[in-house]
Order: sequence, then C-alpha cells, then structure tokens
Amino acid sequence: MIGLADVEQAARRIAGRVLRTPAVRSDALSRALGADVVLKLENLQATGAFKERGAANRLALLSPAERSAGVIAMSAGNHAQAVARHAQLHGVDAVIVMPKYTPATKVTRTASWGARVVLHGETLAEAAAHAAFLAESEGRVFIHPYDDPAVIAGQGTLALELLQDFPDLDTLVVPVGGGGLLAGCATAARAMRPGITVFGVEVEAYAPMAQHLCGMPIAVGGATIAEGIAVRDVGDMPLAMIRDFGLEVLVVPELAIEEAIGLLAEGAKLVAEGAGAAGIAALLAFPERFRGRRVGVAVCGGNIDARILSNVLVRNLLRDGRLLRLHMQIPDRPGVLADIAGRIGGCNGNIIEVSHQRLFAAASVQAAELEVMVEARDKDHADTIVAALEEAYVVRRI
Repeated sequence: MIGLADVEQAARRIAGRVLRTPAVRSDALSRALGADVVLKLENLQATGAFKERGAANRLALLSPAERSAGVIAMSAGNHAQAVARHAQLHGVDAVIVMPKYTPATKVTRTASWGARVVLHGETLAEAAAHAAFLAESEGRVFIHPYDDPAVIAGQGTLALELLQDFPDLDTLVVPVGGGGLLAGCATAARAMRPGITVFGVEVEAYAPMAQHLCGMPIAVGGATIAEGIAVRDVGDMPLAMIRDFGLEVLVVPELAIEEAIGLLAEGAKLVAEGAGAAGIAALLAFPERFRGRRVGVAVCGGNIDARILSNVLVRNLLRDGRLLRLHMQIPDRPGVLADIAGRIGGCNGNIIEVSHQRLFAAASVQAAELEVMVEARDKDHADTIVAALEEAYVVRRI
C-alpha cells in the first residue's frame, strides 16, 4: 500500500517532465448538471492523458541495469503513449503491445515517441499475456499500467494538484479501468481532505471493479466508446486499496458516455475521449448523487479519433432534436418540394440534406419518397417544424 508521502514524492520526481494541468470551474457544466463542477484537464498532457504521471514516476525509479534492459508495456493507448514518451526522455528502449482494435490515433502517436509497437490480440487480456511473454523472452522490465505502487503513486498526483488548487471540493469523480488512478487519487484525497466523497466510474459493458466490490461474477465484453477503461482484469493492489477505502464505483450506460463527450465539447469547449468523459457521464446518469455538491472531475484523456468524435456529436444532435431526419410520402406533382421547403423555412429551420426518390421507392407511381435532414435550435423548435409539415403531409421521424 502507498500513502500521501509516496504521492508527494512522486510529485517532486515528475515535476518538469509532466504538465501540472489546470483545474477550472465550468459554469456551463455546473448549470447543466446542477452541481458546482471543477474539471482537472488531463487531456492537456503531452500525450493527451493522465497516464504520464504514473509512467514518469515508474521510469524515474528504474535502476541502471533496468534502463539498459529496456521496458515493455501493454495498453489500449494512453499508458502506451506515456511509457513510450518517458522512455524516450530517459533514453530507454521501449516496446509497446496494443490490442488489434486500438484506435489508429493512439497507435500512430505511440510509435511517434520512438517505441516499437506490436499489435496483438483482440482484448487487453490477450495483449497483456503477449507482453508478459515478450518481457521474459527479451529480458525487459514490464511497466504495468495500474498494478504497481510507483504507478499508483504517480497517478495520485492528479488529486494532489486538484485539491491544492480547490481545497474545498467535497466530491471527487474518477474513471476506473484497472483501478490505479482511483486508488492513487483516493490515497491523496482522503489524506488531504478526510471527509471527501470519492467515486469511481465504469461503463456498463466493462464494470469489473464494481462487480468485484459487490461480490458478483465478472462478466464484461461488448463494444464501447470508452475503450480506455474497457478492461477485464483489475489490479490486485488497486482493488485492495479501493476496498480498504470503502469506495463506491458507479456504472454508467454507453449513452451517457456519448452525451458527456458532447456536453464537454459544446459546454466546456473541451475534447475528451470516452474514458475521459466518464466522470461527467456519472453526473448525467446519477444527478441525485451530485446535486448541489462541489465536484472535482478528472477529464483523464482526450485521445479520440476525429471520425468518432464527429459521429458522437451528430448522434447527440439527433437525440437532442437539433438535427431531424424526416421521411415523407409525397404526391408526385409540381410545387410539392417548394411547399415543403417553404414550410421548413417559414419555421426558420435549415435544410441540410434532401433525398428525393421518384421511380422505385414509392408505393405508387403517382407518389414519391422524400427524406429531409433539417437543423433546428432545440427540441421545441424541431416539434414546431414537424407540426408545420404535418398540416399537409404524413411525416415520420427516423
């Protein structure tokens, strides 16, 4: 186990190598979520995530013989980039094993720090097994992403800085993968502010920490945008520490992660990956747990593919009613399209896209099918547009 002294020593050790990220109060998120929300912006780290803290601390503690042997790590991306970067800074050779599904952005950035990237396995567990094999066969030092006291102490510097900047926080929300960040942050937070409430957050498809704490069988798997916390096996040390602290881990639905990414982008003007937005997803999914509280949230990473971010934002617009996909069966006669465009424009709606099929899709040769994508201000505005169209046509929202 580690204590506050270990976290403070880690902070001194990594100073100058890891950014002391800003913590900022977000007025937009506070109003939207009903809590006083302070964001710790780990997405501003050089590698775009908090993992630099633990990696920097662990590599700083390598012996001369270990430096010569080189290091190896397993990760879906952020730990990989962190180990690669700090190995390069220390002049240490690094190999990183990543699952085959890892987003291209993270693979490219990891390689850009000079590490040799090996893509192996469909899951983190398979990648970890291969990394362990390579560590033994090549004599490298394995840098574990979360089950290592030096890594945990390094991650705890996030909460150390956050509470130094905002000592009056009464709640801390931390995303959970293997548990190293939560264990480290809880160590610092409980020592600095004994009455603080600390929550972990997992996504429904991958909630092994919550399952362990509840004594449930471990059942994980499925697609998730929060691939940074999509783990099967939590760390033994973090699990023991989290149990000892009596922490609760909240489990959020996939939809809440997507909504949180959108809220951070539009409300706080911040780019967050799925795992990085998990803390805000907890406030969206469990508003009663946070209403009126002063909450520190770790935005722990911002490494998200531009295509995925774009898709998430469009999906949020559709769900919010600000983007409408409307399908209509219309009579095939002159002036109908102009009438429809006039009704939409008369309500100040903005037509984004039109698909008009006359020959094959309609049920009758005297009819046509029309699909229109319309931009609206909000749900009420969208309802006004649909109502104007329904005065003359049968409208179906898609």
